[in-house]
Amino acid sequence: MARIELKHIRHAYGAKPSREEDYALKEVHHIWPDGGAYALLGPSGCGKTTLLNIISGLLTPSEGQVMFEEIDVTSLSPERRNIAQVFQFPVIYDTMTVYDNLAFPLRNRGAGENIVKERVMEIADLTDLTEMLSRRASGLTADGKQKISLGRGLVRTDVNAILFDEPLTVIDPHLKFQLRSKLKELHQRVSRTMIYVTHDQTEALTFADKVVVMNVGEVVQIGTPEELFEKPEHTFVGHFIGSPGMNVIPCDIDNGKAFLDGDAVRTTNRAPSGVSRAEIGVRPEYVSFADKGLDAQVVKVLDAGRFRIVETRCAGHPVKLLVPEGGEIPADGAKLELRHDRTRIYCNGRLATEEATQ
Repeated sequence: MARIELKHIRHAYGAKPSREEDYALKEVHHIWPDGGAYALLGPSGCGKTTLLNIISGLLTPSEGQVMFEEIDVTSLSPERRNIAQVFQFPVIYDTMTVYDNLAFPLRNRGAGENIVKERVMEIADLTDLTEMLSRRASGLTADGKQKISLGRGLVRTDVNAILFDEPLTVIDPHLKFQLRSKLKELHQRVSRTMIYVTHDQTEALTFADKVVVMNVGEVVQIGTPEELFEKPEHTFVGHFIGSPGMNVIPCDIDNGKAFLDGDAVRTTNRAPSGVSRAEIGVRPEYVSFADKGLDAQVVKVLDAGRFRIVETRCAGHPVKLLVPEGGEIPADGAKLELRHDRTRIYCNGRLATEEATQ
């Protein structure tokens, strides 16, 4: 296992980058403590696979260093970094049995057959492959083959880190839940460093201790699932995480305070001096109908089972809130109350850091 340190990493696929826009991965400077479970989360093209491949050694960064413990591995191959990587699409030997596929990484390193058998049986049980061990891999379904690929990444105990690049893409939804749970269980048992790339917030938030949210090549925020939900440091994080995502409402600023159509909105923070326009962010979970508050009109109601997602129009902008099943929804003349301890001001997309004095 290894503590992974990224020292001022940047990467551009083109030659001689000269502008910030030329970099597919903007500067990353971060330490990943040994034994953690991390997720790189973001939309397609945000740079998460680029970052993963730099950590694994499949890609050499244009700038910066990759350190495993105190060793500079920036120019070392994946094999010399002693990592295991599981890819989006299965990488297996079709002509081998499932057992031999799982055993291959161990046999390739000279492990004794007693150790091979013990580890293969343990991993087969973890991935629900026990009954298929004697079958040839070529006859399995796509999700069966991906489970073999997952198992091959997990079977070694001597790796510095295990890297997963969207490994559950071809797995059906029921098995996704099972495998996520089992990966989490395995990490808790062996405490190996695991880094998991995904665009699926559910996968990231249920697997990882810390989530790295990325957008347009930039690391926007790193935090626990609770931190990302409760205190997004960027409007992108608030919008991307949560279903539905955070309401982001343009507002006027006067003396650091937010106003919507002339009505003051209490927030946990203030805008810096000189700012006259900004945005307030508040999650639908912290918006409710009230006897007094901001004027709004109900636009749409979506039944989501245990609650309803209500879209309103407030100060000319959409604002969503969650209403429990059976809760009253005003036909007209609605008033909205925003929990002031969960409502924040954002300037140019980023959380304003000055605390409110009200």
